[in-house]
Amino acid sequence: MNAPVSADVPTKQPFVRQVPIRFSHCDPAGIVFFPQYLVMFNQLVEDWFNEGLQVPYAHMIERRRIGLPIVRLECDFKAVSRMGEQVAMSLVVERAGTRSITLALACRGGQELRVASRQVLVFTDLQTHRAIDIPADVRSRL
Repeated sequence: MNAPVSADVPTKQPFVRQVPIRFSHCDPAGIVFFPQYLVMFNQLVEDWFNEGLQVPYAHMIERRRIGLPIVRLECDFKAVSRMGEQVAMSLVVERAGTRSITLALACRGGQELRVASRQVLVFTDLQTHRAIDIPADVRSRL
């Protein structure tokens, strides 16, 4: 049975990081190969845990054995990004449920939206691979 979703997400302030587009992000045409955006978004989530929430991501995975897989993913690719550019990657919490969070992520070059993504991530026990409640320390920082 799905638990009710909380509408009490305290802030909609985005967590933002500037990211240089590197050679390793690009295809032979010199533009970001689309799966690389998902890698960059995942890195943004890690940075958000480490710096924004002050919850060490590696510690959560390795010691606490809590995973955070994506169970729903939507992406809209609006414009290309090229090697050498600097883009702003942003993350906003849209919803926090009992066991999952919904994130709105974006990549912008200046004012131009390049990619928009919505992701639902579920907290899981890495021993059983079953969903667990959002840990109290994470919930308190959301």
